[in-house]
Amino acid sequence: MNMISPSTTAPDRACRQGTLDLRGVGKMFSAGGDPFTAVADFNLTVAPGAFVAIVGASGCGKSTMLRLIAGLDRPDAGSILVDGAPVRGPALDRGLIFQEPRLMPWLTVEQNIGLALKHARLPAREKAALITSHLRLVGLEDFARAYPRQLSGGMAQRAAIARGLVNRPNILLLDEPFGALDALTRVRLQDELQRIWLAEGITMVLVTHDVEEAVFLADEVIVMTPRPGRILLRSRISLPHPRHRADAAFHTHKTDILAALGLAN
Repeated sequence: MNMISPSTTAPDRACRQGTLDLRGVGKMFSAGGDPFTAVADFNLTVAPGAFVAIVGASGCGKSTMLRLIAGLDRPDAGSILVDGAPVRGPALDRGLIFQEPRLMPWLTVEQNIGLALKHARLPAREKAALITSHLRLVGLEDFARAYPRQLSGGMAQRAAIARGLVNRPNILLLDEPFGALDALTRVRLQDELQRIWLAEGITMVLVTHDVEEAVFLADEVIVMTPRPGRILLRSRISLPHPRHRADAAFHTHKTDILAALGLAN
């Protein structure tokens, strides 16, 4: 079993929740009546507090894996365990940030973020403080009472990111969460996401096409094969945090992963 442990810079949590265990996971779909295998024999164990990034060609099953872990789909083979319990559907211990914002159009930005706290056992004042701090985190404090139709695409995605983070789930699943953002905001939110991870020790699983983003954030980068998706390469990123994109070692990790993807110069 592939075991990914958290970076030594990530804190120990009082309650070590957030273990993810994938055992022989497989998933099939049908296209035009013909079945095809999207993911096959995927084995991976992620320790509490680790940050894993998954990269691979389009259609290799990266987003499928996130949906399976989130409980939105069921595997056709194998099992997925969170803290030793089988995943049978969505739950509050797993947060998911989609590629699209998926905001409720009849709610304001702060109300959309607050949806994630609806069932949290927190005083109203603490919920309000969390919403305010996460509005500030993504640069939307001046748009708290705006509606999604009044936001640009990038602003809407930032609101969705805040909603995914505000509840501090044990495992946060991120499906290309920064893809809709401009370059400067993307870099800023990568820094903020790293800061939150180091401070809170949340287990994070990121799907991205951006190899530099994966190397900047992750303890380990998983490279998947083209369909059916299997693990082709596990690249341990041993660089300390905070990381610097201009470092020679950073560039070496990036080049090795690009080579595995067949994208090296």
